[in-house]
Amino acid sequence: MYIYFMPKKMLIDAAHAEETRVVVVDGNRVEEFDFESETRRQLAGNIYLAKVTRVEPSLQAAFVDYGGNRHGFLAFSEIHPDYYQIPIADREALMEEERAYAEALREQEENAQAEKKT
Repeated sequence: MYIYFMPKKMLIDAAHAEETRVVVVDGNRVEEFDFESETRRQLAGNIYLAKVTRVEPSLQAAFVDYGGNRHGFLAFSEIHPDYYQIPIADREALMEEERAYAEALREQEENAQAEKKT
C-alpha cells in the first residue's frame, strides 16, 4: 500500500485589476476560498476582534472569523512581536507545570520498569 501526501498550496489569481481570488487546496480538495473586488467593501487596514479558526503552519498563517460571516487570512509576519510576549509570572508558572508533568512521567516510567523486574 502506498500513501501519498499532497502538500497544501495557496493559489492567487490577480490577473484582473478589479478582482483578486485566493484558494487553498489540499491535493484535489479546496479548503478555503476568498476574493476581493472593487465592488466588495474592503476591510483591510481596520482593526477587528477576531477568533482564530485554524492555524496553518505550512502557510505561516492563520484563518480568522471576525463575525458577520466574514473570514480572513492573517500571515504570521503581520502579527506584532509584542503579541508573543508572555508575562514572566505566567512563563514561570508554565515552566513549573511542565517540570511537574515531566517528573510525573518519569516516576510513572520508573514504576513501570520496576514492576517488569518483579
